[in-house]
Amino acid sequence: MAYILNIETATTNCSVSISKNRETIALKEDYDSKYSHAERLHVYIDAVLKEAGISRNDLDAIAVSKGPGSYTGLRIGVSSAKGLCYALEKPLISVPTLQSLAHQVSAESGVIIPMLDARRMEVYSAIFDVEFQQIRETEAQILDAESFQNYLEEDSVYFIGNGVEKTKDIIQHPNAVFIEKKLPSAQEMSALAFSKYKIGDFEDVAYFEPYYLKDFVTTKSKK
Repeated sequence: MAYILNIETATTNCSVSISKNRETIALKEDYDSKYSHAERLHVYIDAVLKEAGISRNDLDAIAVSKGPGSYTGLRIGVSSAKGLCYALEKPLISVPTLQSLAHQVSAESGVIIPMLDARRMEVYSAIFDVEFQQIRETEAQILDAESFQNYLEEDSVYFIGNGVEKTKDIIQHPNAVFIEKKLPSAQEMSALAFSKYKIGDFEDVAYFEPYYLKDFVTTKSKK
Protein backbone atom coordinates (compact mmCIF):
# COMPACT_ATOMS: atom_id res chain seq x y z
CA MET A 1 0.00 0.00 0.00
CA ALA A 2 1.34 3.42 -0.92
CA TYR A 3 0.14 6.88 0.03
CA ILE A 4 1.27 9.56 -2.42
CA LEU A 5 0.79 13.32 -2.18
CA ASN A 6 0.15 14.78 -5.66
CA ILE A 7 0.76 18.48 -6.38
CA GLU A 8 -0.46 20.23 -9.55
CA THR A 9 0.35 23.94 -10.02
CA ALA A 10 1.16 24.26 -13.73
CA THR A 11 -1.88 26.48 -14.42
CA THR A 12 -4.24 28.61 -12.34
CA ASN A 13 -5.69 25.43 -10.84
CA CYS A 14 -4.07 24.94 -7.45
CA SER A 15 -4.74 21.21 -7.06
CA VAL A 16 -3.62 18.70 -4.43
CA SER A 17 -4.61 15.09 -3.86
CA ILE A 18 -3.78 12.08 -1.73
CA SER A 19 -3.81 8.74 -3.47
CA LYS A 20 -3.85 5.28 -1.95
CA ASN A 21 -2.22 3.06 -4.54
CA ARG A 22 -3.84 4.18 -7.80
CA GLU A 23 -6.98 5.71 -6.31
CA THR A 24 -7.54 9.32 -5.27
CA ILE A 25 -8.91 9.37 -1.71
CA ALA A 26 -8.78 13.13 -1.08
CA LEU A 27 -8.77 16.10 -3.46
CA LYS A 28 -8.67 19.85 -2.95
CA GLU A 29 -8.43 22.30 -5.83
CA ASP A 30 -9.33 25.80 -6.93
CA TYR A 31 -10.22 26.62 -10.55
CA ASP A 32 -9.67 30.33 -9.95
CA SER A 33 -8.79 32.55 -12.89
CA LYS A 34 -5.83 33.92 -10.93
CA TYR A 35 -2.78 32.24 -9.45
CA SER A 36 -3.28 31.55 -5.75
CA HIS A 37 -0.69 28.83 -5.22
CA ALA A 38 1.54 30.75 -2.82
CA GLU A 39 -1.38 31.36 -0.46
CA ARG A 40 -3.30 28.12 -0.83
CA LEU A 41 -0.96 25.25 -1.67
CA HIS A 42 0.15 24.35 1.85
CA VAL A 43 -3.35 24.95 3.20
CA TYR A 44 -4.65 22.45 0.65
CA ILE A 45 -1.91 19.96 1.53
CA ASP A 46 -2.96 20.04 5.18
CA ALA A 47 -6.63 19.73 4.14
CA VAL A 48 -6.16 16.59 2.02
CA LEU A 49 -3.99 14.93 4.68
CA LYS A 50 -6.73 15.56 7.21
CA GLU A 51 -9.43 14.24 4.85
CA ALA A 52 -7.40 11.12 4.15
CA GLY A 53 -6.82 10.59 7.87
CA ILE A 54 -3.04 10.39 7.59
CA SER A 55 -0.02 12.47 8.62
CA ARG A 56 2.88 13.70 6.50
CA ASN A 57 5.04 10.94 7.90
CA ASP A 58 2.58 8.36 6.53
CA LEU A 59 3.31 9.44 2.97
CA ASP A 60 5.38 7.10 0.82
CA ALA A 61 6.23 9.63 -1.90
CA ILE A 62 5.57 13.14 -3.18
CA ALA A 63 4.52 13.63 -6.82
CA VAL A 64 4.58 16.93 -8.67
CA SER A 65 3.36 18.03 -12.08
CA LYS A 66 6.60 18.87 -13.89
CA GLY A 67 5.36 21.03 -16.76
CA PRO A 68 5.17 22.62 -19.17
CA GLY A 69 3.05 25.43 -17.83
CA SER A 70 3.27 28.64 -15.85
CA TYR A 71 6.84 29.46 -14.83
CA THR A 72 5.79 30.79 -11.43
CA GLY A 73 3.23 28.07 -10.81
CA LEU A 74 5.71 25.31 -11.61
CA ARG A 75 8.38 26.89 -9.40
CA ILE A 76 6.01 27.00 -6.44
CA GLY A 77 4.84 23.41 -6.89
CA VAL A 78 8.29 21.93 -7.43
CA SER A 79 9.87 23.93 -4.61
CA SER A 80 7.16 22.79 -2.21
CA ALA A 81 7.45 19.16 -3.31
CA LYS A 82 11.23 19.17 -2.97
CA GLY A 83 11.00 20.80 0.45
CA LEU A 84 8.64 18.09 1.66
CA CYS A 85 10.88 15.36 0.24
CA TYR A 86 13.90 16.78 2.04
CA ALA A 87 12.07 17.20 5.33
CA LEU A 88 10.30 13.83 5.29
CA GLU A 89 13.03 11.87 3.49
CA LYS A 90 10.56 10.69 0.85
CA PRO A 91 11.16 10.07 -2.88
CA LEU A 92 10.12 12.60 -5.51
CA ILE A 93 8.04 11.58 -8.54
CA SER A 94 7.49 13.84 -11.56
CA VAL A 95 4.38 13.58 -13.74
CA PRO A 96 4.26 15.23 -17.19
CA THR A 97 1.53 17.86 -17.08
CA LEU A 98 0.13 17.21 -20.55
CA GLN A 99 0.03 13.45 -20.01
CA SER A 100 -2.02 13.95 -16.88
CA LEU A 101 -4.35 16.37 -18.67
CA ALA A 102 -4.90 13.88 -21.52
CA HIS A 103 -6.27 11.36 -19.02
CA GLN A 104 -9.34 13.56 -18.52
CA VAL A 105 -10.54 12.46 -21.98
CA SER A 106 -12.37 9.20 -22.61
CA ALA A 107 -12.72 8.29 -26.29
CA GLU A 108 -12.98 5.16 -28.43
CA SER A 109 -11.00 6.40 -31.43
CA GLY A 110 -9.00 9.34 -32.67
CA VAL A 111 -6.29 11.26 -30.86
CA ILE A 112 -6.12 13.47 -27.78
CA ILE A 113 -4.29 16.79 -27.86
CA PRO A 114 -3.84 18.37 -24.43
CA MET A 115 -2.76 21.98 -24.81
CA LEU A 116 -1.82 24.77 -22.46
CA ASP A 117 -1.91 28.44 -23.34
CA ALA A 118 1.44 30.10 -24.01
CA ARG A 119 2.08 33.62 -25.23
CA ARG A 120 0.02 35.14 -28.05
CA MET A 121 -1.04 32.45 -30.53
CA GLU A 122 1.25 29.82 -29.09
CA VAL A 123 0.41 26.68 -27.12
CA TYR A 124 2.27 23.86 -25.42
CA SER A 125 0.86 20.63 -26.78
CA ALA A 126 1.46 16.90 -27.07
CA ILE A 127 -0.47 14.16 -28.87
CA PHE A 128 -1.72 10.87 -27.42
CA ASP A 129 -3.78 8.02 -28.80
CA VAL A 130 -6.94 6.96 -26.94
CA GLU A 131 -4.89 4.44 -24.94
CA PHE A 132 -2.80 7.40 -23.72
CA GLN A 133 0.32 6.34 -25.57
CA GLN A 134 2.24 9.43 -26.62
CA ILE A 135 2.58 9.68 -30.38
CA ARG A 136 4.10 13.16 -30.60
CA GLU A 137 6.42 14.82 -28.15
CA THR A 138 5.60 18.01 -26.29
CA GLU A 139 6.17 21.13 -28.37
CA ALA A 140 5.68 24.87 -28.20
CA GLN A 141 3.89 25.74 -31.43
CA ILE A 142 2.20 28.70 -33.06
CA LEU A 143 -1.35 27.88 -34.12
CA ASP A 144 -2.74 28.44 -37.58
CA ALA A 145 -5.59 27.07 -39.67
CA GLU A 146 -3.45 24.12 -40.83
CA SER A 147 -2.39 22.97 -37.37
CA PHE A 148 -3.02 19.25 -36.73
CA GLN A 149 -4.60 18.82 -40.19
CA ASN A 150 -3.07 15.38 -40.77
CA TYR A 151 -4.78 14.07 -37.61
CA LEU A 152 -8.05 15.89 -38.28
CA GLU A 153 -8.35 14.35 -41.75
CA GLU A 154 -8.12 10.83 -40.31
CA ASP A 155 -10.37 10.78 -37.25
CA SER A 156 -11.72 12.74 -34.31
CA VAL A 157 -9.26 15.00 -32.50
CA TYR A 158 -10.02 15.88 -28.88
CA PHE A 159 -8.54 19.19 -27.76
CA ILE A 160 -8.42 19.83 -24.01
CA GLY A 161 -6.85 22.44 -21.74
CA ASN A 162 -6.81 26.21 -21.49
CA GLY A 163 -5.27 26.43 -24.96
CA VAL A 164 -8.66 25.39 -26.37
CA GLU A 165 -10.06 28.90 -25.98
CA LYS A 166 -7.99 30.32 -28.82
CA THR A 167 -7.68 27.08 -30.78
CA LYS A 168 -11.41 26.78 -31.43
CA ASP A 169 -11.37 30.18 -33.20
CA ILE A 170 -8.55 29.11 -35.51
CA ILE A 171 -9.20 25.47 -36.35
CA GLN A 172 -12.46 24.88 -38.20
CA HIS A 173 -12.87 21.18 -38.92
CA PRO A 174 -15.80 18.78 -38.34
CA ASN A 175 -13.50 16.25 -36.63
CA ALA A 176 -12.32 18.76 -34.04
CA VAL A 177 -13.83 18.23 -30.58
CA PHE A 178 -13.14 21.06 -28.13
CA ILE A 179 -13.37 20.16 -24.44
CA GLU A 180 -13.56 23.51 -22.69
CA LYS A 181 -12.90 24.76 -19.18
CA LYS A 182 -10.58 21.92 -18.21
CA LEU A 183 -7.22 22.30 -16.48
CA PRO A 184 -4.63 19.81 -15.26
CA SER A 185 -5.65 18.29 -11.92
CA ALA A 186 -4.04 16.24 -9.17
CA GLN A 187 -6.96 13.83 -9.63
CA GLU A 188 -5.41 12.27 -12.74
CA MET A 189 -1.92 12.31 -11.26
CA SER A 190 -2.78 9.52 -8.82
CA ALA A 191 -2.57 6.55 -11.20
CA LEU A 192 0.39 7.98 -13.13
CA ALA A 193 2.40 8.65 -9.97
CA PHE A 194 1.66 5.19 -8.57
CA SER A 195 2.88 3.54 -11.78
CA LYS A 196 6.20 5.32 -11.38
CA TYR A 197 6.32 4.52 -7.67
CA LYS A 198 5.96 0.79 -8.34
CA ILE A 199 9.05 0.71 -10.55
CA GLY A 200 11.09 3.13 -8.47
CA ASP A 201 11.12 5.86 -11.12
CA PHE A 202 12.18 8.72 -8.85
CA GLU A 203 13.83 12.09 -9.42
CA ASP A 204 17.01 13.38 -7.85
CA VAL A 205 15.58 15.83 -5.32
CA ALA A 206 18.71 17.98 -5.34
CA TYR A 207 18.86 18.51 -9.10
CA PHE A 208 15.30 18.16 -10.39
CA GLU A 209 13.92 21.21 -12.18
CA PRO A 210 10.52 21.86 -13.80
CA TYR A 211 10.12 21.31 -17.54
CA TYR A 212 9.62 24.87 -18.71
CA LEU A 213 10.04 24.07 -22.42
CA LYS A 214 10.87 27.74 -23.08
CA ASP A 215 13.01 30.27 -21.24
CA PHE A 216 11.25 32.60 -18.84
CA VAL A 217 10.74 36.06 -20.36
CA THR A 218 10.10 39.13 -18.23
CA THR A 219 8.22 42.20 -19.38
CA LYS A 220 8.72 45.79 -18.32
CA SER A 221 6.05 47.44 -16.23
CA LYS A 222 3.91 50.00 -18.04
CA LYS A 223 3.81 52.19 -14.96
